[in-house]
Amino acid sequence: MLHLVPAAMFDHYLGISRLLAGQLDFRSAIRSVAAEVAHIIPHDHLDVCVLLEGGNYHTAYETGIETAWGGLAGAPVVNSPIRSLLRGEVDFLLADDAMTDPRFHFEGAFKRPIVEQSLRSRLHVPMKVQGTIIAALSCSSHRAGVYTMEDIERARIIADLLTPYFFALQAAEQAQRSAIVEAEARAREEGLRQGALKLTEALEQERQRIGMDLHDQTLADLTRLARRIDRLSRNGEVAPDALEPISRSLQHCMQDLRQIIEQAKPSVLQLFGLAQAIEHHLDRSTRDSGSGIEWGLVDETHGALERLEPTVSVALFRIAQEAINNAVRHAAPLAVTVRLEADEERLSIEISDDGTGLTKARGRIGGGIDNMKTRARLISARFTTGPGHNNRGTAVRVVLPLVPHDPAIGPN
Repeated sequence: MLHLVPAAMFDHYLGISRLLAGQLDFRSAIRSVAAEVAHIIPHDHLDVCVLLEGGNYHTAYETGIETAWGGLAGAPVVNSPIRSLLRGEVDFLLADDAMTDPRFHFEGAFKRPIVEQSLRSRLHVPMKVQGTIIAALSCSSHRAGVYTMEDIERARIIADLLTPYFFALQAAEQAQRSAIVEAEARAREEGLRQGALKLTEALEQERQRIGMDLHDQTLADLTRLARRIDRLSRNGEVAPDALEPISRSLQHCMQDLRQIIEQAKPSVLQLFGLAQAIEHHLDRSTRDSGSGIEWGLVDETHGALERLEPTVSVALFRIAQEAINNAVRHAAPLAVTVRLEADEERLSIEISDDGTGLTKARGRIGGGIDNMKTRARLISARFTTGPGHNNRGTAVRVVLPLVPHDPAIGPN
């Protein structure tokens, strides 16, 4: 032990308080006072183990020797070698040889640094605020039998000096995290508001487009047919060859109406689910293109699609629908593939083709990409576009996070 006169000891305590001033994080704080603490309690390893919010997890800020303890951002308290102290079951821990002390070697204990670094002598005292433990101060030495109860009392004084500063740092860190969460929430809310405005605008444009299509194409065709039938009826005789072009025109009108209705209402989605709706649209789009485009759909979602909320399914279908349409209409591909994947954390849909890529068709499909981005943002999904496999064509990918409390997931 170091035997210091009271005045010298007092100077070292003052030195700890002085060195803490201006330190803005836990690691800097513990490292700044390590030398002064060594004058009071000799050590090879010094750390402060800080309890995280809720008290079930902790992290360590260390100096002297870098160990695996310092690399754990949130380790369970139940596995800590000093869990009895952190839980308040004991008021201090003092060990002559932690290498063999059973208190540090229970089943599940994360004791590896003790063994790897030969941390034999160890002392630990709690750091409390209004009777609540917020952290623990620990000193360790390679030599056995170094520390006594006198060192425990000195460690308590050091802990009392460190605690207010560490509590302030902890409060500041929590306030910063809260501010970040609040800012992110505001940003998400604003993003959703802007997204809703853009989507409303896009839907209005789509409504106008459908109206114009019906007016300029279907209605005009039907008007011409009506006039033709009227002229034939006035002649008093309708020859079979005169009916044939009328029948053909009516079939074209019905086909156009079917396409408009299909695009306006994803009935297959409502009846059979997302995967089947995407597969149906993929089959129809490639077949109607008349280009002999090969297609494929791989579903590896293991039932995750069935648990999605209807609004989320519609949004994902619309994104896939737009991506497929862009590929078929603008990229001149030989093949289009849709891959659906899911695990416990996320669901992803990738639409890839081997066509000309985005660069040459950007002007024609830019609005569609914006609509897909907006739809993805409204369901908190990540949307990306880039080169396809082997840098050929285009890959459109949307990734939806899945967590137990995610509103996108309905009841099981």
